[in-house]
Amino acid sequence: MSDNFNPCVSCGACCAHFRVSFYWAEADDAGGGVPAHLTEPLNLLMRNMRGTNARTPRCVALQGEVGQCVSCGIYEQRPTPCREFAMSGENGVGNEACDRARAKYGLPPLFFSSNPTLTESYVSLGASPASDHVQSPDL
Repeated sequence: MSDNFNPCVSCGACCAHFRVSFYWAEADDAGGGVPAHLTEPLNLLMRNMRGTNARTPRCVALQGEVGQCVSCGIYEQRPTPCREFAMSGENGVGNEACDRARAKYGLPPLFFSSNPTLTESYVSLGASPASDHVQSPDL
């Protein structure tokens, strides 16, 4: 990913699509860094970012308009799930969850595999059609 262009700053779909739940001790009132006033209890051991457990989720820390220009108001203090969520295409690996969240907001996927789609089959002589066959890529 280029330092000059990060698609996440014009997206924010993941922050307005998924529940962000994490271990309770990540909050600052338990020694972690996530501002506790921006969280709510989920169960005995877990918290979530306020707004993400709603019917139409949107993290309270998300600033801006999804698909336009967004930022995280607590980027340096964000919880583990946010730190670990990879943008689709990062390091050449797709992330279906990222692309699914983007699709909800009418945004195109960020990553297209360079592997060709296999569509045709040529059965070897004497091979069973279901398991022993060679596939050729779409050209």
